[in-house]
Amino acid sequence: MSRDDGLVVVGEIVRTHGLDGEVRVAPLTDHPERLERIGECVLWDAARDEREPRRITAARRHGAAVLVRLEGCESVEAATALVGWLVALPRTEALPPPPGHFYPWQLEGCRVLGEDGREIGRVARIERSALQDLWVVRGETREHLIPAVPEIVIDVDLEGRRIVIRPPEGLLDL
Repeated sequence: MSRDDGLVVVGEIVRTHGLDGEVRVAPLTDHPERLERIGECVLWDAARDEREPRRITAARRHGAAVLVRLEGCESVEAATALVGWLVALPRTEALPPPPGHFYPWQLEGCRVLGEDGREIGRVARIERSALQDLWVVRGETREHLIPAVPEIVIDVDLEGRRIVIRPPEGLLDL
């Protein structure tokens, strides 16, 4: 998950743990065990767009969460102040996706073309839904919601920043 051009969010601080500054992090990654190996991160308050580089001094799994100790966070009060902050890494440190897969942030800005070569627009953002992701494609005069399913998405060329789709009749008229 990404919420900024230069950062990849890997977790969210959801609450404190104990009285000595430890925080409970909900992983926002397919590889939560990675949080146990990170030495440096960026704490990000996305609402106020405040960022703080921080060193992770210890981390361990605790059920679905990861308990994390951060340098300079040694009291429950200090930990409470961080609840709601995101744990992020520079995009350059993102794990490579499996072959044939990609991160949603890699699609943002890609040109979207129909099979006939007609430009539909550019991916503005990705909206998650229960069934499949919806790609919000901003054209010259309107936005289109494109379901991210193999029947519609024909080709994703990240290097060329180009996506080819086969929209069913009427999809682009909605």
